[in-house]
Amino acid sequence: MASTQALKSRIRSVKSTKQITKAMQLVAASKMRRAQDADKASAPYTKAASELLSYLASQGASDEHPLFARRHIKARLIIVVSSDKGLAGAYNSNILKTYLNEYKQSDAESVKVKTITVGRKVGQFVGRLKDAEVVGAYEGVADQPSGRELHAILDTARDMFMSGEVDAVDVLYTEFISSLTQKPRVQRLLPAGFTAGTVSDSVRDAKYEPSPEVVLDSVVTRLIGAQLYQALLDARASEHSMRMIAMKNATDNANDLVDDLTLEMNKARQGAITQELAEISGGVEALNE
Repeated sequence: MASTQALKSRIRSVKSTKQITKAMQLVAASKMRRAQDADKASAPYTKAASELLSYLASQGASDEHPLFARRHIKARLIIVVSSDKGLAGAYNSNILKTYLNEYKQSDAESVKVKTITVGRKVGQFVGRLKDAEVVGAYEGVADQPSGRELHAILDTARDMFMSGEVDAVDVLYTEFISSLTQKPRVQRLLPAGFTAGTVSDSVRDAKYEPSPEVVLDSVVTRLIGAQLYQALLDARASEHSMRMIAMKNATDNANDLVDDLTLEMNKARQGAITQELAEISGGVEALNE
């Protein structure tokens, strides 16, 4: 059994760690609330944008538009979103596993993969992959990306698609479902109009002036940007949620460990007192003889 002094030292160390994890939990919770609010505020616009792209594509308005061109995929661009920091549970590992699966699947189909990384963790991971081609790496992107940050990524993807350098552009991010549920998702950005689901009546019955073709040409890049922006917001909300949960679990584990160590210390102290009493009793008996 460890000495009382050693146990006291371990208890102090665990309590110090608990204070750090508790503070990180509170910070993550605050950031999570702001990220969730931003994500929810943007979601209706992004949903409408996706439905509009799908509807216009289905009506033939996009037949001649270069951003809707569907080609045999020989090369694809994957925009991967991770975090800059760790201590977020399985957030980064889930994204990296999904990216690796996409990379291997494309390689098996003889599809060349180019990558844009958003976040230090995925940048470091992709940089260690053999033959991985990184065409852009971004770190320190804000929870609510500015127009400059968003367009730096979007313009690169659009130019590569329009030039024929890649035949498809996908964004891989963690979809925010709830504070307790998040999952990696691969969403196709280009060719545009690649959206699953039904189109609402409000989009289907809308009138487009002067024509769907003119409307499409003027807003298609903005609508694709809305999808990318939503993916970045989802990723940040998921990151902060998973970090808050991870830090809460760490704090709870620290509390349990402190309780266990305190119990062990009390047992050690009681054992020491019992030993001293036994020695005193033995000494008194020796004197009486």
